[in-house]
Amino acid sequence: MTRVDFYVLPEAEDVGPVLLVCRLCEKAVGTGQKVFVHGGDPALLDDIDGALWSFRDNGFLAHERLDAEGACSPLASVAIGDREPPDSHRDVLINIADEVPRFFSSFERVLEPVFGDSEQRAVARARFGFYRERGYALQTHKL
Repeated sequence: MTRVDFYVLPEAEDVGPVLLVCRLCEKAVGTGQKVFVHGGDPALLDDIDGALWSFRDNGFLAHERLDAEGACSPLASVAIGDREPPDSHRDVLINIADEVPRFFSSFERVLEPVFGDSEQRAVARARFGFYRERGYALQTHKL
């Protein structure tokens, strides 16, 4: 069964969603896993795409945006997109969309970052409830 982890930033935290997602990608890639970052906000996905090139002074994470057909190079450690990813990137899903994607259960792990104001946190609580109602074991990590 898919393991689901929520990573909760304090509301007043300076670390924003982009840096948190980059750190989660780095940690997963460091263990040899392929990552898919799924989101619905094109501007946020663009910011993450750019940050993965430069968030570390001494390197970057190999990544690629999904093309129009939902494909990307299997050599990229991280794929980024707003649709279902290719089979090559089904180890870890980092979901930054408001909804739980229909394909979430095809991943070994789902990471759900929680950041922002009370409205964004309410959306995250709805995702938490979705998983809980379906019997998934949930872990919460307060950062």
